[in-house]
Amino acid sequence: MKLAETVTFGGSGLNRAGALRGQAEGRPEIGDQAIVFWRGKVLVEKSETPRLLRVDVGHPEFSHGRWAFLGLDGADKVFAFDISHWTPEEDQHPDPTVFYDPTEQIHPDFPNASFCELRGQMAILSPRDAELSASAKALFHWHNSHKFCSRCGAASEITMSGWQRNCPSCSASHFPRTDPVVIMLITQGPNVLLGRSPHWPERMYSLLAGFIEPGETLEAAVRREVFEESGIKVGAVSYLASQPWAFPNSLMFGCHGEALSTDIILDPAELEDALWISKTDLVDAFNDKDGAIKPARFGSIAQFLLKHWLADTLS
Repeated sequence: MKLAETVTFGGSGLNRAGALRGQAEGRPEIGDQAIVFWRGKVLVEKSETPRLLRVDVGHPEFSHGRWAFLGLDGADKVFAFDISHWTPEEDQHPDPTVFYDPTEQIHPDFPNASFCELRGQMAILSPRDAELSASAKALFHWHNSHKFCSRCGAASEITMSGWQRNCPSCSASHFPRTDPVVIMLITQGPNVLLGRSPHWPERMYSLLAGFIEPGETLEAAVRREVFEESGIKVGAVSYLASQPWAFPNSLMFGCHGEALSTDIILDPAELEDALWISKTDLVDAFNDKDGAIKPARFGSIAQFLLKHWLADTLS
């Protein structure tokens, strides 16, 4: 797919400067800049064009924060700091019960910026800011969920400028985890297969997706997941595009599959509903016509693939 790398989080050519990790040059020094996270949310500057706020690494709030070296933006080093130890005002607490938390938190030292859900900002950030934020969010989530050695259970320590954890007890090394996922554009003539999970926003439908199992190819995973969730058999499968998805640590492999059957047999443990939708009805959905379904979130690879399918620009 010629336009594959135009997907959100599709990359900005960031020089990740892996050779500097673990070196003195890969450590933050006064004058270096950092993007900032708090409990999975990223600090976004409020301006006509939203952008990540970059803060000098010497800021006192960072003295207790976890950090990672993200790479070089031109000649400038860029870091990420996690200040989840900070406690916002009582009326700014996030809502952990919803699929998408719309609340924003304002740190008194950064009055012109707020901590926002990346899902709500991803499609309006620049490619560079999107790549930086996705990398940092996934890294910090990995650190939060892998604090102990999987070999012996001892507490592990962060090293290599945030890109590795070492166990002081058994000397095991651990590296950031990325889970491969297939997301499938399954078509049958002018129709495409969509489904919805019960926790999604009302009327929202998206492409079917699922984790790739050990020893499984992309093609086999597409056929298995579609059949398990909807009962639809799939024939030819082709790769289209990929998207890093830091919610929390996935790499989405977008694939096209040709349906060999059309009768849906729903697995209620996987999906609340599934349906075939025509190109005409999908256009209505994108135009938010009354009564239409709501397509996948703007910025997701699902919406990216659906729009290119409608425009006949998948090749």
